[in-house]
Amino acid sequence: MTPPPRTDGWRLAALGAIATVTAVVSSLGAPLVPSIARAYGVGLGTAQWALTATLVAGAVTTPVIGRWASGRLRRPVLIGGLVVVLLGTVLSALPVGVAALVAGRALQGVGLALVPLALAVARDLWTGPRLASRLSWLSVATVAGAGLGYPVTAFVAEHLGIAGAYWFGAALVAFTLLLAVLFVPSSPDGEPQPVDLVGAALLSSGTVTVLIAISRGETWGWAAPLTVGLTGGGLLLVSAWVGWSALRVRRGRQPLVDLRLAARPGVVGPNVVAFGLGAGMYGLLTLAVILAQADGSDGFGLGHGVGVAGLLLVPYSLMSVGGSRVALVVARTFGRGALLPIGATVFASAMVLLAFGHDSLWQVLAAMALGGLGSGFSFSSMAFLIVPHVPPSETGSAMAFNQLLRYLGFSVGSAASVALIDVYGGGGAGFRGAALTFAMVCGAVGLLALGGRRRARDV
Repeated sequence: MTPPPRTDGWRLAALGAIATVTAVVSSLGAPLVPSIARAYGVGLGTAQWALTATLVAGAVTTPVIGRWASGRLRRPVLIGGLVVVLLGTVLSALPVGVAALVAGRALQGVGLALVPLALAVARDLWTGPRLASRLSWLSVATVAGAGLGYPVTAFVAEHLGIAGAYWFGAALVAFTLLLAVLFVPSSPDGEPQPVDLVGAALLSSGTVTVLIAISRGETWGWAAPLTVGLTGGGLLLVSAWVGWSALRVRRGRQPLVDLRLAARPGVVGPNVVAFGLGAGMYGLLTLAVILAQADGSDGFGLGHGVGVAGLLLVPYSLMSVGGSRVALVVARTFGRGALLPIGATVFASAMVLLAFGHDSLWQVLAAMALGGLGSGFSFSSMAFLIVPHVPPSETGSAMAFNQLLRYLGFSVGSAASVALIDVYGGGGAGFRGAALTFAMVCGAVGLLALGGRRRARDV
């Protein structure tokens, strides 16, 4: 039965708020990192976990919540997820130390897993051209939310402090929770899918362990027993996750994500680019924010406040949306397989531009805009590049794995960016070295995507 127009509009508003506000809340990390470091008296590497913790939590909870929230449990899981995000935002706002702030930011990462649920609710509610239009609107709302979140929350933080920014986020989440309770409908009957909790524990613990070693390696020493031990232990845990997933498949049980899909021709390229450009994206974002707020005492920095730093994502977001539109034209002219190599090359060019041109704010904005164009080309094309190469029954699993790699890439880029500046000696030389390293990573995944395109064509 079709809902009345007024109810229909409120349902769309509720789903739009979920997509937008979770993006806004996830953006409460990067522009505030230098401010958190100063306010709590910690290094940039420690403060960077205010962003990294959110991304790691999003990476691990996305496939878990996606399975929990199937059938009749979709609405309660979505509402419960918003409650967790609200609690995390309030915890980050309380003046109880940087550890509590990072823990709150990890809870906020659950919000990243709620956007696919909002899209799933939309698929239940609408069909045909209306569904296509509203899915497109919700996807744009996610990008716009991140783009809006950076300048707005940075403006609030500049005038009300770090706590004020998180209280502002808590108010937005509370309003979104109210809309969800009132207007998100119950889902059709259906049993929830089993969740591989062991796999989730292995993946999350392994990922966090490796990222801690990356972020603290310069302080402890890259050859120190603790750094080497954590790196090796984390890799062993991730390897154990791979083995455990294979064992579940052999026993006919559903793993956290089906890793067999990663090796399919036509799927390898999007997966490699998702991880590599995910790392590059948050590398670019973090480096630009650090540059904007650095005072120039180390040979680089523009000396702006958190408000200006928050504006840096605006050209990135706008060009991401514009790039996704241009990508459609390029795909019709040169074929879809050209999008990933082009997107990765453009993104690598943005990192090179930032490495050698960062003495003025307009140069940073230009690099962010160019990075947004590359991001729009790449991330907007993932779904329709993967779908033709997997059976319909495996589409959800294939996309979940791609999303997982994207979030893991975000996490690595966030943790590695500050560490790379230190590795290359700090100051201007360290900044340039870090930017060029990310440029090489993006260029390499572009070449791999080009090779994967050719192999897929030959199959």
